[in-house]
Amino acid sequence: MGVIEIFTQYYGYFLRGTRTTVIVALVTVLLGAVLGCVIALMRLSKVKPLNWFSRLYITVIRGTPMLVQMYIVYYQFNFIPYPEITVLGVDMERAIPCIIALSINSAAYIAEIIRAGIQAVDIGQMEGARSCGMTSWQAMRYIVLPQAIKNILPAIGNEFVTMVKETAIIQYLGVSDLMYNNGIVTTATYAPLPCYYISAFIYLALNICLGRGMNLFERRLQRSER
Repeated sequence: MGVIEIFTQYYGYFLRGTRTTVIVALVTVLLGAVLGCVIALMRLSKVKPLNWFSRLYITVIRGTPMLVQMYIVYYQFNFIPYPEITVLGVDMERAIPCIIALSINSAAYIAEIIRAGIQAVDIGQMEGARSCGMTSWQAMRYIVLPQAIKNILPAIGNEFVTMVKETAIIQYLGVSDLMYNNGIVTTATYAPLPCYYISAFIYLALNICLGRGMNLFERRLQRSER
């Protein structure tokens, strides 16, 4: 069977898997960005326990494979009765452990990106804000972080693209993502290569759309800055 014939007959499986992949990646990126921002601020904190914890967190997460982290999260919190929630047809009960693990992993990389962006902002910006009567938190929120975000946007976009691809590992926990459904079609057709071509094209299309969206957002920020 060829690529077109397989997609024509089994497109429902690929679309269902793509929907799960997009939802999991979107939730993961949002949670990872929030957690990464917190870890980055802890990393820059002068409070030694917070700084030490953030350093340890980043070292451990970046030094171990994501697949191992996902299994650890799954078995460590297996006793927790996850809520039976369905989002756009996606069973979140199975997806929640995967989202937690992926978010924890993504946060370590995003934290370093944010930290680098904050440190790239001229220190005079913080000093000027403090001299105007702002607190350190206000200066960071209203002056430093907006400038840092503009600097790190390309790197954050790259992390988003990476996360879309790395969601492929959630198939090992039985989450019906794109690769999981790819396996179902492969078993039904005995034609693995065309199935992988279709999945590769779908991942490519998703990341091209995401990249175009990030470029458009960057251009709008540049125009607003002018």
